[in-house]
Amino acid sequence: MMDLVLALAVGAMLVAGGVFTFLAALGLVRLPDVYTRMHAASKAGTVGSGLMLFAAGIHALDVAIFTRALAGFVFFVLTAPVAAHLVAKAAHGAGYRLTRLTVIDDMREAERRDAKKR
Repeated sequence: MMDLVLALAVGAMLVAGGVFTFLAALGLVRLPDVYTRMHAASKAGTVGSGLMLFAAGIHALDVAIFTRALAGFVFFVLTAPVAAHLVAKAAHGAGYRLTRLTVIDDMREAERRDAKKR
């Protein structure tokens, strides 16, 4: 009975991780500008990868493997948002435009404030 519950939990986590990863890939193709694409890739990709890592760790039924999967998830959670932020900042500095649907550009406003201070 416990094996069935464990298999169902692992299966559900794998399916959910696959859905999140698919949505991240779909966001890369369908979203209008580089900033929203990065947001989709970093957020949904991190959740999808984390769920699949947890599923692999649970399926192994080994504490050492689960610990490695947990460490991989923590690594994803700590590095993906930072990397996305740095790439977005570099893209903004290089002049990549936001979509016309964007209401406010906080980075441009901050740059203007910093330029006035100098």
